[in-house]
Amino acid sequence: MSGAAKTAVLAGDGGLPGVVAQALAASGTPPLVLALEGFPPALPEGITAESFRLERLVPLLDRLVDEGFARVVFAGAIRRPRLDPEMFDPRTAALVPRILTAMQQGDDGALREVIAIFEEWGLEVVGVDAICPALVPGEGVLAGEPSAADRADAARATAILSVTGPLDIGQGCVVVQGLCLAFETLPGTEAMLEFAALHHGLRPRPEGARGVLFKAPKPGQDRRIDLPAIGPDTVAQAARAGLAGIAWQAGGVLLLDREATIAAAKAAGVFLWARA
Repeated sequence: MSGAAKTAVLAGDGGLPGVVAQALAASGTPPLVLALEGFPPALPEGITAESFRLERLVPLLDRLVDEGFARVVFAGAIRRPRLDPEMFDPRTAALVPRILTAMQQGDDGALREVIAIFEEWGLEVVGVDAICPALVPGEGVLAGEPSAADRADAARATAILSVTGPLDIGQGCVVVQGLCLAFETLPGTEAMLEFAALHHGLRPRPEGARGVLFKAPKPGQDRRIDLPAIGPDTVAQAARAGLAGIAWQAGGVLLLDREATIAAAKAAGVFLWARA
């Protein structure tokens, strides 16, 4: 990857912003890390973030252009802050109707509108996978070995998300013995797995297949923002839910802390499978 293009990192929750920032720095492009005020990201030593407010988005865009930034990468989960109407500058306020209309179409619609706004300032929005391609594993089993029943559950989950994905609902579900036990909605993956753990006794055959967490981008999703992710915490949550393993769409999901995630899966007896 060329280190010529100045890149800003719009940082969300978790360790991903730090990984992206370190990769950019290693490539010879020291990044500017920006985080929503009140939501400081977890960053490694030596990397700091500047805070900004959405109410002042246009001045921020102007600054990036004036300082020669060419690219922006969104990394980590972005939480919706409370907005202060009195803090809006007039030009940012003019964008609010566009964003609110997009938000009514779901997360994907809102993110597409955000991308469009950045591109109107001449800023290229690139995906995390363009900065850190090693975070997106190709097809293969990385830990354990899914059984025939597990593979059938993963296929069923794939079919479910192919239908619900266009509705912009979620990027994951839990399937047990062919039945959808839990589905990811606005509260996220952790809440889904807590629900699955609570209702794991609903399996038709108590001694049968334990179930699979499956994650994939939404069909037609702009993959530059909000790729689903899996990490050590996901493994721990899946294990607590009594699941046999985690499967995901190969090439479409970020695998965070790869070595730690694989080690955690092996220790917990949970398989990891990037499914074609």
